[in-house]
Amino acid sequence: MNIKCLIEKDFTGVVSIIQKGKVLFQDAFGYADLPNKIPNEMDTKFPTASAGKAFVAVGIMKLIETGILDIDGCLSDLVNFDLKAIDPNISVRQLLNHTSGIPDYFDESVMDEYEELWIDYPNYKIRTSADLIPLFINKPMMYKPGEKFQYNNTGFVVLGLIIEAVTGKKFDEYLEETVFQPLGMTNTGYYELDRLPAKCANAYIFDESHRDYRTNIFSVDVKGTGAGGAFTTIPDVEKFWKELLSYQILSEKSVKEMMSPQVEEKCYGYGFWLDKKEDGLIVHFEGCDPGVSFYSAYDREKDLMITLVSNFGNNVWKLYEEINKHLYREFL
Repeated sequence: MNIKCLIEKDFTGVVSIIQKGKVLFQDAFGYADLPNKIPNEMDTKFPTASAGKAFVAVGIMKLIETGILDIDGCLSDLVNFDLKAIDPNISVRQLLNHTSGIPDYFDESVMDEYEELWIDYPNYKIRTSADLIPLFINKPMMYKPGEKFQYNNTGFVVLGLIIEAVTGKKFDEYLEETVFQPLGMTNTGYYELDRLPAKCANAYIFDESHRDYRTNIFSVDVKGTGAGGAFTTIPDVEKFWKELLSYQILSEKSVKEMMSPQVEEKCYGYGFWLDKKEDGLIVHFEGCDPGVSFYSAYDREKDLMITLVSNFGNNVWKLYEEINKHLYREFL
């Protein structure tokens, strides 16, 4: 299988393709640490940006299954900060499926680069989900709850805050205990950029003015929040899909709900994107930050998992489409 010919020479990251438990292709490219020429490897921990929303959604569904949360519970009953102009009747369900209308601290429909957030508000202040509250709390609602689907980062920040309010634990500690450890995801977590553990990839941005690369340490939250920012490895992503889809962490009912259309456009469930195809749906989760790109998709009908991650912000979406076309044309 000549997958390697589809991967551009400047790609930096990891490509993994697995079908029915068999590795069709896996390889790592480029450097985790560019100046020191430390290569990326299959067990390198990569930042994943908004892909962490899938982990948060699983954590929330776990609280719903155990009766701690009601999916239609109101925001005003679940958080302990002043909502100001935010509609108190926003439900957990509306936060999960991006129909809440809550003001978005990073509205991707009007802002081009995540770095724009830190012009007036230093990113080194963002070490908890609560640290993002000043970036949205004084903004008006974007629309009435339930009115429409619009991808919203604040919604998942607030889901992280709900986890903290109802469990008494930091949201990442809760995910570690409730999701990552039970699934054997021992190399997944939310790490501070100024104290990364071993085997983590730095993320790099091309600096036009200097014609070289710089790290993204001043371009993203110092530590991930409910909106994203987890680090993970390819093996851990594989465990996540396998254990989630075999109902080891959530019931079949909950998993099917998460991976079924929950918006009119039929493109989103809870934490997962849905891609229509002739014989069903391909489910995926993804993330993009300065220097970070992540895409992991699972075709349940074909039992096919494709995961692509880059710490140089390479276009993994284009690469996924090319790999997918190649696989379905030649092998599946």
